[in-house]
Amino acid sequence: MTDKEFESIYERQSDYIYKLCCFYLGNASEAQDAVQNIFIKILEKHIKFKNEQHEKAWFHTVARNHCKDIMKSAWWKKKTYIETIPEFPLQENIQPDNSGLENALRYLSIKQKEVIYLYYYKELSINEISKLLKRKESTIQSQLAAGRKRIKEHYK
Repeated sequence: MTDKEFESIYERQSDYIYKLCCFYLGNASEAQDAVQNIFIKILEKHIKFKNEQHEKAWFHTVARNHCKDIMKSAWWKKKTYIETIPEFPLQENIQPDNSGLENALRYLSIKQKEVIYLYYYKELSINEISKLLKRKESTIQSQLAAGRKRIKEHYK
């Protein structure tokens, strides 16, 4: 892969992958690290894509799996954000991002988060999500409904 090809792929996919990683990990710096690691994989493995749809599906799958691996790690389970330590006063211009919908999304399963993200943030249809994730449309609809229900419960 030439530098120009890599740059082109990076331009097309980096923003999408960053947002997806932020969605899963809930932290901008963690997401930036994940994006770097994902793009290192493409360089190391010399991946060639058949078409744009194959490229998008590959990046989505790799990003999802990379984020899942991070969240399964012992390090992830033991980490504490400095904003959550009561004795540490927050600076006035820094706000923790634990409010509203972002906070409610923490209570969803990974599959529910993924479907909600693709449906509402990426504005994909249920059919498109089904093809991208290689799941039945009925499964996507169930996960979407269950995710909506859990979000509503959080706001009660």
